[in-house]
Amino acid sequence: MKSTFSILLLFIIATSASAQSRQQQKVDSVFTIVKKYFNLKNADAIYNLAGEDFQKELSIDAFNDVAGKQLFPLGEIKESSLISFVNNNVATYKLKFSSLTLQLLMSLDKRDKLELFLFQEYIEPLGDKTALEITSNRLISVMDKKIDTVARTYIQKSTTVGVIIGIIQNGQVSTYSYGETIKRNGKLPNADNFFELGSITKTFTATLLGYYVNEGKIKLNDPITKFLPDSVAENPELKGITLLNLCNHTSGLARIPDNLFSHATDALNPYKDYTKELLYAYLKTCKLNSKPGEKYAYSNLAVGLLGNILENVSGEVYSQMVREIISKPLGMFSTDQNINPLLAPRFVQVYNKDGRPTEAWDFDVLAPCGALRSTLNDMLLYATANLHPGNDELSKAIVLTHKVTFTKDVKIGLAWHIITVNGVDYYFHNGGTNGSSSFLAFNSDKNIAVVVLSNAAESTDELGTGILKKLQ
Repeated sequence: MKSTFSILLLFIIATSASAQSRQQQKVDSVFTIVKKYFNLKNADAIYNLAGEDFQKELSIDAFNDVAGKQLFPLGEIKESSLISFVNNNVATYKLKFSSLTLQLLMSLDKRDKLELFLFQEYIEPLGDKTALEITSNRLISVMDKKIDTVARTYIQKSTTVGVIIGIIQNGQVSTYSYGETIKRNGKLPNADNFFELGSITKTFTATLLGYYVNEGKIKLNDPITKFLPDSVAENPELKGITLLNLCNHTSGLARIPDNLFSHATDALNPYKDYTKELLYAYLKTCKLNSKPGEKYAYSNLAVGLLGNILENVSGEVYSQMVREIISKPLGMFSTDQNINPLLAPRFVQVYNKDGRPTEAWDFDVLAPCGALRSTLNDMLLYATANLHPGNDELSKAIVLTHKVTFTKDVKIGLAWHIITVNGVDYYFHNGGTNGSSSFLAFNSDKNIAVVVLSNAAESTDELGTGILKKLQ
């Protein structure tokens, strides 16, 4: 049934927790309607919930045929429950029928119509690990014990392998390691191991934007067409988008360009082959999902394009800008897009959502949305620079990224989202690739920052926010 019901399932970088909950509510609402019509054996009504792309792939007659011959004979859905909601996009529901149990994968398109509608055999997830994972946590202080209660919940999952935690509180730095850099190698991750940052990269791109704004080279309200080739700028859809819109996810651009996966030579490394030529080809004819400045919609495409524009402004490639403007001044000598082969042994093995080894992502033109790799030591330096900016040019750029630029539905500065945990606001960003997860949050008034780096796709959001709750 997979070929019949599947619309391309995409791996995308995670967005903020607040945005996830709203999207999940939308998917859950559609699922409730689907379940109702399924139990009424009304295939036409289910089909009418599908989006344009779905209906292009599968005619109503074909859908009715499959539903009537393969699905409805299963009987009514007796019980249903949400198993997961991956990357603010794909929901998986467990469906119990009289004679068997299946799972249904569902996602919605930009018009909240069914995009992915895929029935699969249900496989009971592996139970949590019974043997305690190794740790550097000596369980001596009160804080040690508090952190352990939260970290254990994460690291004992069957899908996780290693995680390292850094905490800054009132000027004191504490670090905790759990699990392994590679399954069964018995080596704890340390503060000099490289991890993928994923979308935390976007905050570096925002800092570069702030730097060039303060230098007077660009303005936040500059239209993006000012920096694009004429053949691209001619697309009237792009006329109202500003650099600010790209950075605070209000551009109206899609989350990812629709020609990305069609040109990927490696489905497990989808961004690797996406070039500037492909990006510009997409932009020449793209349509916006909303009017610029009016609606928040998380977009890897937008921040990737922002970084490309900054390359045009500076005459330097993205990795060079990061090194010269951010990494070197902060002493972050282990933060870069690419890792020197001599340092490669320090890069952890990464694991997918099923806990299986996978490959780290590589990036071309969209590098500014998620390409950076770093260590806990470096990310603690970065967190400190954001907690207590000085008066130098880099610090002024950092301060600019903290200024709130949009408050409708989501509160966001330049890339940094503001989340509330037990009544306290934190600047926040997370990251997720096919094999890694990351979390960074800080509050200057509370003098608290938390960094979490994991070599598994299992989200670290609950772990990160759980630590914040313990520290308050």
